[in-house]
Amino acid sequence: MHKTPFALPTIRNLSILVIFLLLFAGKCNRGYRKIAEEKERKEQEANHTKKLLASIQGIGYTEVKRTFDNGLSFSPVGFQLVPEWRITFAKDSVNIFSPKKNKFLNAPVVFDHDSIFNVAWAWLKLRYIKKDSIQFMVLHVNDRVIDDEKVHVYMTFYTNDYIKNILHSDTNQLRRPSRRDTEYVKAKTLLASRVADSAFAGTQPVVLKSKSPFVTVRKEVTPMDDVNGGKSYDDYLSPTYNIAIHHAYQDFYYSYTAFVDEKGKITFRKSLDVMMPEFKDRLIATMKAITDGYLMRYFDVIPGKTLGIPHNSIIFLNVAGYKK
Repeated sequence: MHKTPFALPTIRNLSILVIFLLLFAGKCNRGYRKIAEEKERKEQEANHTKKLLASIQGIGYTEVKRTFDNGLSFSPVGFQLVPEWRITFAKDSVNIFSPKKNKFLNAPVVFDHDSIFNVAWAWLKLRYIKKDSIQFMVLHVNDRVIDDEKVHVYMTFYTNDYIKNILHSDTNQLRRPSRRDTEYVKAKTLLASRVADSAFAGTQPVVLKSKSPFVTVRKEVTPMDDVNGGKSYDDYLSPTYNIAIHHAYQDFYYSYTAFVDEKGKITFRKSLDVMMPEFKDRLIATMKAITDGYLMRYFDVIPGKTLGIPHNSIIFLNVAGYKK
């Protein structure tokens, strides 16, 4: 059949369209295959993790060490990782001891991929299972996406049998901070004694003891089952004291932070109140005077400590004065 000049471009366009559709279909098929292969890989990894955990079902484990990436259990601000878990895996769940409730609780185990699973409402990655120990890495997960930029935490467990019959030790001894932890705290203590802004939280926070019946102090403590998001470690990371001074020179109320050095001396740090610029200098001078005149006069101060070592730390103060 004779093809007109008009028909030739149309045929070429149809050929190009057919080729495009074939390429697109091939690309889609490759995409579907890749998705299917990825799904199969995740299922295989989850099954592998299930088999590993099945091999330790019914064996009691106790956490003996919890550290950051650098092998230390202390962070730069003074937060201490404390090993506290005691666990026993069952088929699809784990019995985990709650120190607060003083009993074992049962939590589901949800498997994901790459040796990752959710247990006791935390995302963990299985690092290894050995004859007498296991190790997990705690993951930071948001909307099922792992944030690898955050500092990782590692949890190491020994079997109870290994602790008792092989090591002939006890949990308290194994959980003691390492020599590296002690050296780290000592170095931070020396720095904080020279540079006030290097102060760090003491796991044993500052103790204020009133020497006068007209001055009272109450340290805020996070309730055991706090529903407002408070954590027990807030009690030493941000130790807060509510102080009432009766027979003061006038009524007042100030919120501010202060340094408490290794000898127990309290020094004003900065105000937590909103201040108009024109009143700032006068108000800060007043808070300093209250610190030097009232707090140092009417309190015996025991400095904050970490590993029994006194050091410079920061406290939060709500100080109220009453003329009556």
